[in-house]
Amino acid sequence: MFYDATNNVHGLKHDPFKQLVAPRPIGWISSLSADGVVNLAPYSFFNGVSTTPHVVMFASGGRKDSVENIEATGEFVCNMATWALREEMNLSSAILPPEVDEMDYAGLEKAPSRLVKPPRVAASPVALECTYLQTVELAPSNGEPNFVVFGTVVGIFIDDSVIDDGMVDITRIKPIARLGYHDYTVVDEPFTMKRPE
Repeated sequence: MFYDATNNVHGLKHDPFKQLVAPRPIGWISSLSADGVVNLAPYSFFNGVSTTPHVVMFASGGRKDSVENIEATGEFVCNMATWALREEMNLSSAILPPEVDEMDYAGLEKAPSRLVKPPRVAASPVALECTYLQTVELAPSNGEPNFVVFGTVVGIFIDDSVIDDGMVDITRIKPIARLGYHDYTVVDEPFTMKRPE
């Protein structure tokens, strides 16, 4: 099949776009409001975009609390969503008032970050501490604005239990990723393939 993506008339039960750009890592973003309230929200449009320096991004449909908090305070943390934390991650996606602490709501313990003020999810084996870089507003002609937030990674936490022989063992972490619809996947069977020389 082929369809015009601008008109988005595809004849399927649901828009397949998100199912086709998959799997997408989940940026489980913790931030603090100007008043010090913790916010935690998962974003499936998330990725690393630079290694020198380390830069990550996440995209928010609309100006959600995460965007407001990060622009106001200049800091955030990307926590890794894992198979073991999938239920808590899903709970933290609930639409709640800004004064509600999603870590508390999801029953998650907080751990202090080293270089930024927002806490990390204590049970997550990986956390990227970030300082705010910039926001790019995408204003399509047909749809709500999206806000892409970029941050420079200034500190990285890795739980020692997932390091084996000097390398991170992704099979011990079991990160989850978003597909389309209500579907997710888990990374537990990596394979190695070297570039040709």
